[in-house]
Amino acid sequence: MGIRSADFSGAWYPGSKRECVAIIEEFRSKVTLPQVEYKGLGGIVPHAGWFFSGKTALSVFMSIKEKKVPDTVFLFGMHLPPGGPDFLFVDDGVETPLGAVMVNREATRALFSSFDFIKEDAASYTRDNTIEIQLPFLKYLFPDATVVLAGISPGKRSEEIGKAVAKSIEDEKMNACVVGSTDLTHYGPNYGFTPEGIGLESVKWVKEKNDRAMVEAFVGVAPDEVMEKAAKMRNACCPGSAAAAVAAVRALGAELGVLVEYTTSYDIQPDSNFVGYAGVVY
Repeated sequence: MGIRSADFSGAWYPGSKRECVAIIEEFRSKVTLPQVEYKGLGGIVPHAGWFFSGKTALSVFMSIKEKKVPDTVFLFGMHLPPGGPDFLFVDDGVETPLGAVMVNREATRALFSSFDFIKEDAASYTRDNTIEIQLPFLKYLFPDATVVLAGISPGKRSEEIGKAVAKSIEDEKMNACVVGSTDLTHYGPNYGFTPEGIGLESVKWVKEKNDRAMVEAFVGVAPDEVMEKAAKMRNACCPGSAAAAVAAVRALGAELGVLVEYTTSYDIQPDSNFVGYAGVVY
């Protein structure tokens, strides 16, 4: 048993504690928290490098902290095909430049006993940015929180996993939140997706139509729509993890989500290839 290494530190986000803290504090100074009612049950976060989507992801975790300081964060992610296997990290924890984030072993065992997950540990695991890139934010804002880390493929089981997590939280009276990691539309020749050609009109289409449709599914707390729209519109890269998180917060009582921030990589670095990012809190 052991601690998994931080594979993407020094590349997708800074490799030292000092640099991580400096950038997090810079992001914090620019975050605007929601001014409407919400409970802090969980959220949806993007997972590109911090340069592109770090502030959006942090805004969600900061919004959650405004309502609660969770003891456990259920964090769902991974790029997985529809109908594929689901993955669960069962080891002690994952390293970050700010120190290791430890796993809630009891909650992990309970989830594993209910579904057919592939086990991952510090010695054998899938290198994955979607979850790892969130962990320094968690360590900074919730230094004592433990995590349950799962990769969830798109399909009906993703909703079932989300509901089971919500039931576990309620039954065990856990002080927990549930977060799903996904980026939105990947547009451009490099992604093989250019239905509106190349240029400013394509950016407008992604923002006002394609990504907006997925954001509406998030805000409407509709896990089935998350997967349906992702399949039809190619506007989410990890719809299974997002649907599981949405199903969980819905079962916990969320009626609406709050869009904390929406942006695209084009806004930061204009290019014919770009990606959308949404931060939603429940």
